[in-house]
Amino acid sequence: MSYIPNTEADLKAMAKEIGVKSVEDLYSHIPEDVRLKHKLRLPGPMSEMELLTHLEEISGLNSNLHECISFLGAGAYHHFIPAVVGHLAGRAEFYTSYTPYQPEINQGALQAIFEYKTLMCMLTGMEVSNASMYDGASSTAEAVLMALRITGKNRILISGTVHPEYRQVIKTYMNIDKTEIIEIPCNDKGVTDPKKLLEALDGD
Repeated sequence: MSYIPNTEADLKAMAKEIGVKSVEDLYSHIPEDVRLKHKLRLPGPMSEMELLTHLEEISGLNSNLHECISFLGAGAYHHFIPAVVGHLAGRAEFYTSYTPYQPEINQGALQAIFEYKTLMCMLTGMEVSNASMYDGASSTAEAVLMALRITGKNRILISGTVHPEYRQVIKTYMNIDKTEIIEIPCNDKGVTDPKKLLEALDGD
């Protein structure tokens, strides 16, 4: 337990509480002949530079999206994240997507959210835009909830091409209200099948 910051007094108190004399007593049920009696035969430690080189060599054995095209879907595709994102995301005012309930100390986040919502309204032509959501999945589920509340319906259509994890989150959200969720399959081109969509639409 060397990796846990417990003092000797802590260890003795915990051992007394559970009725053992030492940590070793916890392993008494393990047969002696299968216990490791020596230290693990591992190579010595590496410096940061050596470790980075070693890991790069290992990762070089894999196929990657810089050299190959992936058709896996479900978020497995080539991503590019600008270097500035890491710096901005690490700043205190942008560190979390959680709604800033203390405006007097969250002016940076509030300013960023205001500018984002303003730009979204300009791009979409809508009067309002929501922000400060946790992620894409919860945002999608919230959009579904909004649509249901506005229309008063209890049935939604969702394309099977939507990320499966997003669809799972939607199902979790809708489970309380027993909303009927109908998934529209995609065609052989990998897009939502318009014929299936029309078939699923009805007067309601």
